Parts: sequence; structure tokens; C-alpha cells
Amino acid sequence: MKKAVILISGRGSNMQALLKAKLPCAIAAVVSNRADAPGLDIAKARGIPTAVVEHGSYADRDSFDSALAKTIDAFNPDFVALAGFMRILSAGFVSHYHGRLINIHPSLLPAYGGLNTHSRALHDGVKIHGCTVHFVTTDVDHGPIIIQAAVPVLQDDTEQSLAARVLREEHHIYPQALAWLCTSQIELNAQGKVLFQHQKQSGFTLVSPGLE
Repeated sequence: MKKAVILISGRGSNMQALLKAKLPCAIAAVVSNRADAPGLDIAKARGIPTAVVEHGSYADRDSFDSALAKTIDAFNPDFVALAGFMRILSAGFVSHYHGRLINIHPSLLPAYGGLNTHSRALHDGVKIHGCTVHFVTTDVDHGPIIIQAAVPVLQDDTEQSLAARVLREEHHIYPQALAWLCTSQIELNAQGKVLFQHQKQSGFTLVSPGLE
């Protein structure tokens, strides 16, 4: 069975979704850059090994990433899943895990990379928002897309209500993406495109607001 390590910085709600899912792989460990991350206690309660690599203990990003990679590699994972891991990773780290490092982002990439995605979407008046699971590259929040989920933006939405709607979908698509990886149903080709082995894509149109 293939193995995955999950990286967190906080409560790890997407980590919890991965732990609750009946994935065809083992979660080898949960690693955080913060010793006080609540997600560590949640993982421990489920019997998942945990580790902490405090970023503040290192002089620069490269030395932190080197220590982080050493910790991850001790668990010998096939894949590494970022679940609210709030650090920008160095090119060397990303290269080390090429094709094995994935992230969940709260927008329909390539729109709204970075932070404050929900408030920016509301400010721009978009009608459809969502979330994306993608391979991590040195181009932050713009790696090859594995799966996306779209939600409508409602007239009375606040940043909090929109975030909650998107988060529910994050908890659906992240386990799916990792399951596809663990069963070799997707691959990253030499051109940086995600190829599906057997997945059929639906061809219906999503329109929001709905047509009369």
C-alpha cells in the first residue's frame, strides 16, 4: 500500500477530511511547522505519527526545507499533501518531490492565487467560485490542476458564508485527488499536464445564476 505524509500549520480541517476518508493508502505521518497546531492532537488521537519542524528555528528557508524534507523522508512516503501548510517552499524542496507533492487551494485556479481568496472573489463580483487540488511547482498556486469544484456565489454571501461553502467542497475533492494518486489513476506527463487513465469527464454546462 502506498503512503502519504500530510503537512499542516493549524487546525487541519482538510487533514481531518483525508483521515476520515477511506483512502487506498496509509497516512504515514502528520508534520507541522508549528508545535501548537491543533491538528497534531487530532492526528495523535487517531494513532497517526506526528512530527514538528519549527520554521523559526532555522536561519533561512533552504535550511528549514532541508530539515523538513529529512523529517518527511524518514516516513518514506509516496506522496506529500499540503493541508493548510502556511509556508512557501523552496525550489529545491519542490524539485525533490516533483510529481508527488499536492496542495488544496480555496479558489478556481489560476484565478485568485495567494491569500484572501474569498474576499477578493466577492469584491470582483464573480458568480462562481470554488477550490482546486493541484501539483505543487515553483510557480506558487499555479501547478498542474488535478481536480476542481465550483460553487455559486450568492447575493447575500459574506466572506465567512462563501468560505464555508467552498470548504465543504475542499473536503470532497482532496480525498478524491489523493485516492487517484494512490491508485495510479492519474499521472503528470513531461509537458506538465495531468493525465487520467480511466476517468470520464462530464460535458454538462454549469451556469450561475441559472438561466430562465
